[in-house]
Amino acid sequence: RGRVLPIGAEFQSIRHDGVTELEARYVIETHDNARIYVNNTGLRHGSAAVMQKLQRGEPVDPALIYFRTTPRFETAAEPYLWLTRHVFIATGSRHPQHVALSFYQLL
Repeated sequence: RGRVLPIGAEFQSIRHDGVTELEARYVIETHDNARIYVNNTGLRHGSAAVMQKLQRGEPVDPALIYFRTTPRFETAAEPYLWLTRHVFIATGSRHPQHVALSFYQLL
């Protein structure tokens, strides 16, 4: 549990084939005041019509968009060091006012 702090950066490059390459860097502050740096890179793509709707800020069914990332975590907080020792993937969905991510640890 925690919140994303209002610091960080996000970069997006749209390739000639319509695929968006993503990189987001941000810090999560946990409920117990630990800080976790996240560097999240990935890809997002869909049909041309769906991507145009997304670019206009219109709602799009997340099932129509491929949105996958590979987050990496850094922290000095003992309870969260396990995040730095595993590989994760995330699925995402972009909405007009926010992005939602679901993280999965690969075992």
